[in-house]
Amino acid sequence: MGKLDGRVVIVTGAARGQGEQEARLFRAEGAGVVVADVLDEQGQALAKEIGALYVRLDVGREEEWRAAVDAAVQAYGHVDGLVNNAGILRFNSLLDTPLDEFLEIVNVNQVGCFLGIKTVAPRMSDGGTIVNTASYTGLTGMAYVGAYAASKHAIVGLTRVAALELADRGIRVNAVCPGAVDTAMSNPGAVAEGAMDALYRKLVPLGRIGRPEEVARLALFLTSEDSSYITGQPLVIDGGWLAGVAVV
Repeated sequence: MGKLDGRVVIVTGAARGQGEQEARLFRAEGAGVVVADVLDEQGQALAKEIGALYVRLDVGREEEWRAAVDAAVQAYGHVDGLVNNAGILRFNSLLDTPLDEFLEIVNVNQVGCFLGIKTVAPRMSDGGTIVNTASYTGLTGMAYVGAYAASKHAIVGLTRVAALELADRGIRVNAVCPGAVDTAMSNPGAVAEGAMDALYRKLVPLGRIGRPEEVARLALFLTSEDSSYITGQPLVIDGGWLAGVAVV
């Protein structure tokens, strides 16, 4: 028996990184999975490998959200869960961030999350789940990721409001807040795993960067009945980074 037997879950940004690991784990736990992304070749290959449905989805476009939900319902008959995982990251000082760059990040991270909730929730089964991917930087500041941090703070707020408004249908809405995780987004230069651990050894109490599989397990917890009395919460998964700084 899988933790998600009989459930259907849409995972955005699922072609690689955290989304890929979430799609793989959810499928292994019995869910019907919709792999949603703009990376068609990678997304289609993953869907074929794990026995899922691939849909092309630019999360900043409302019409594409409608089409994705239509495809999910046509394929599986219902939708029970959503993981708003798609996101982008740009490094820049706040004063040097062009407006176009700021709006691009907001459109994918914040608007994409909003549209996911707005489009999927009305067609979701009562008792469903929504997991939004926020960030460690959605709860604290970090230099040189101002636009990203702003969008992730907004996701925490959206999560809390959605949890309140959807509670009467038994739909639970939570956010995962990862710290540094070794994915293509946070490691665009493909720095070796050991080197990435060395970079974070002094910053993170557990002494290493996070793995996307670890975030996927938290998303599974929040999507399964194991978290049946948890809603409206940002759950941090950061190796202890947010806890503070060790001075010795």
